Amino acid sequence: MKRILHRTLLRLEHIADRFQRKQKATRALEGYAGYASEEHLVIRGRVLTKLKGQTASEDAGIVTNFRQMLSLFLTDEVADVRVYAGEIEALTNEEGYFTLLLPRPETSGWVDVPVHIDGFEDATICSAFIAPSSAEFMVISDIDDTVMETGAYSLARNLWTSLTGNALTRHIYADAVTLISDLSKGGQNPIFYVSSSPWNLYGFLNDIFERNALVRGPMFLRDLGLSETKLITDGHGNHKGGSIDLLIRAHPDLPVILMGDTGQKDAEIYAGIVNSHPGRVAAVVLRETRNGSDDSDLGSIAKIEAANVPVFHNMQFPTEENIRNALAESGLDRIAENHR
Repeated sequence: MKRILHRTLLRLEHIADRFQRKQKATRALEGYAGYASEEHLVIRGRVLTKLKGQTASEDAGIVTNFRQMLSLFLTDEVADVRVYAGEIEALTNEEGYFTLLLPRPETSGWVDVPVHIDGFEDATICSAFIAPSSAEFMVISDIDDTVMETGAYSLARNLWTSLTGNALTRHIYADAVTLISDLSKGGQNPIFYVSSSPWNLYGFLNDIFERNALVRGPMFLRDLGLSETKLITDGHGNHKGGSIDLLIRAHPDLPVILMGDTGQKDAEIYAGIVNSHPGRVAAVVLRETRNGSDDSDLGSIAKIEAANVPVFHNMQFPTEENIRNALAESGLDRIAENHR
């Protein structure tokens, strides 16, 4: 049944794409904040026929919000188009995504790169963050129910919250804003966000983050589009674990503080990261959701603590001082010195 549904939806998408492209000859590039590995500046984005956004209003009703949110998912992607930055070029894939691997510049912080679509004169500025040499660690944080209340542990609650609200109605946890800001130390320590939310919500999430003064950082979201081989892309665990693994390998000199919640098996995912990257995880911070920690969560937390990694799990986040004291007590405050 799943196979029949997959092929049917894929066929309908191809028909819709062909129809829309006959009506439109425009191209628009949506840039996603990139990052730097040891060798490359990684520039990411997507080419669509048109960029869409949500106009947030305190007076907007459920129907208006739903219609605007739904429009974010009705994208017309442009495949096999050439994009370039200087002499480096790439082709967009079947969902319109591209990645450009540029030489890493001798600088740090946020850098801007003009990216062109082949055949179009105007460039789109794509940004990327390069960790400073003075960084002590990096922070990799989940989004849903970690920094923003979503109810992702309940599908019905998650869908209702996501589809009927706007950027003004979404609730960002104040303790997350404070902790991430304190850990960032004004941009000295890089912040990354990993979420199972789709790339279609990238601009929407950026708007929410800016409105709530949450530290800016590259996001690693998920492609939920159809492909020839999959109904949707990799599951929550594979996507999150793979993104964290990529960031750890891209920053071999930095220990990592992992932030998540107990609603979507983050404890299990983070226990796997601790096991596969021994000595790299400095601390784990988990927000207890309304459902609390189940036996699986507690078992994963015990595995993390057995590896001498401090774990904070409560409905409220600890302070930066709490985390640094725990690192000092466990001896893990020397991780940064050992990796720099």
